[in-house]
Amino acid sequence: MREYYLERLSGERLRQCYELAHPRLKQYLEAEIKFVLRQLESSDTVLELGCGYGRVTARLTEVAKRAVGIDNAPASIELACHLFGANSRCEFCEMDALNLAFDELTFDKVVCAQNGICAFGVDRESLFRQALRVARPGGRLVFSTYAAGFWEERLRWFETQAAAGLVGAIDYARTGNGEIVCMDGFRTGLLSPNSFQSLCCELGLKAEVTEVDGSSVFCTIVVPEVA
Repeated sequence: MREYYLERLSGERLRQCYELAHPRLKQYLEAEIKFVLRQLESSDTVLELGCGYGRVTARLTEVAKRAVGIDNAPASIELACHLFGANSRCEFCEMDALNLAFDELTFDKVVCAQNGICAFGVDRESLFRQALRVARPGGRLVFSTYAAGFWEERLRWFETQAAAGLVGAIDYARTGNGEIVCMDGFRTGLLSPNSFQSLCCELGLKAEVTEVDGSSVFCTIVVPEVA
């Protein structure tokens, strides 16, 4: 899905997806941000992976000292800079989440919201390892996915996006069990709480998995101290 977000669903088109969100979706999106903000401290420097047009990154500075958003889509980064570049505590960079151009131990918190763990379509263990590399000991990694019980609202949102021509028509024959598939190749799933726990166990990490608002599931990891 990396190419889809890079070539088709980026910049203004991505922004339109969120502008089409119905009230229950907006509640979910706000609940996600509020959960993340509760993980932050005023002294934090925070990295957001897959920031899109900066929707979440800009909000992180409501608490954090500084926020950096990265995305591999030039159109999204350009729009983020246009919308939020005046915020001196925000910075946006075109960058691959699997090849972060930051030194080790740079960030107090690393955030990957809005189901990025699945939407990126990359190796999840590698994504976690990159996040760990740039995070400071005692800091936190915060990843989110959709709650299984939010299926109907989530499907409705993608049907609205499809009707607006932002994604392809829904392929109902292959859509279900937490996965949405479109006729143009778009595909997005979710990660179960058990899958989050299994992934963290493989990496030797302790995870706290929390359902929020009945709409999202967060995996929060305290970065181990250096031995």
